[in-house]
Amino acid sequence: MRLRSRVIVTPLAMIALGLAACSTPTGSAPENGSADAGASAPTESGTVTIYSGRSEELVGPLLEQFSEATGIEVEARYGDTAEMANLILTEGENSPADVFFAQDAGALGAVAEQGLLTALPNEILDQVDERFRSPTGEWVGVSGRARVVVYNTETLSEAELPDSIFGFTDPEWSGRIGWAPTNGSFQSFVTALREIEGEDRAREWLEGIEANDPSVYEGNNPALDAVIAGEVDVAFINHYYLMQRLVEDPDAPAANYFLTDGDPGALVNVAGAGILNTSENSEAARELVEYLLSTDAQEYFATETKEYPLLEGVEPDGDLPSLEEIGTPEIDLSDLSDLDGTLELLQDVGIL
Repeated sequence: MRLRSRVIVTPLAMIALGLAACSTPTGSAPENGSADAGASAPTESGTVTIYSGRSEELVGPLLEQFSEATGIEVEARYGDTAEMANLILTEGENSPADVFFAQDAGALGAVAEQGLLTALPNEILDQVDERFRSPTGEWVGVSGRARVVVYNTETLSEAELPDSIFGFTDPEWSGRIGWAPTNGSFQSFVTALREIEGEDRAREWLEGIEANDPSVYEGNNPALDAVIAGEVDVAFINHYYLMQRLVEDPDAPAANYFLTDGDPGALVNVAGAGILNTSENSEAARELVEYLLSTDAQEYFATETKEYPLLEGVEPDGDLPSLEEIGTPEIDLSDLSDLDGTLELLQDVGIL
């Protein structure tokens, strides 16, 4: 086995970015055997070092399969996305990392802003819709996660839900909402809201939800549990938490509500990868990023984690609307790096 991993266990502060990584369901590796770009004929190309903000349990099998398919050894360092971004920023030009694999586009944007990522070749970038890659070509998304309103199907129908995230500030939703303000995916959403609608409108939304006395949870799964149990009618989470739960419990009384038409609540964030411009193994790094966009890897993300595959021709698993149907808001996902301002806003409103 060619995969070697080293886990970083020392917590690293990332207040400037505020990037607390959200948990992602795990699963087994995809079956070997299908041929894809970057994963077909084994080649001896040395070693590639990846700093991964995705857990070893989740991506370790994929990295091992990449190593077996290409002959490239993988040195993997794991931590949450905030830790890995901060480590790269601290190491600067001395970083041994070749690839940064982030849970959140904002972290990739933060590293790119410091001039530490190199432009990716068009043959990689062009595999992904423009919405889900750096407009300057420094990182590419490899899987998508949609923000949704999960609701209890025993107390609500989809027709009773507002057609905008701002509709939940109406007093009729008082005592009926669950949210997780300390969760990284929620904070990324608020950052997007600030970018799309402006600071005043984002503050207005936060104050409106806070006035409705929402129940506070530590993360997406506890908020989902509360909806299923009937403690609250709705909660703001990522789509794949319910998709994973329905595999375990198909009768769970909950459904995802996808906002559309460019509403801020229709945000689709991505996990993605970039290559450090100090990499001494750029060819191996390129092969690794290509592999993350291979059919095998994309099908793995679709079927095992229930995230959205971003490679054209690979369909999302389960009863999910297409990304085209969602109609995501106009935003450069790199701008999600400004989570420091989001933390300040959440603290100022009294939510944190």
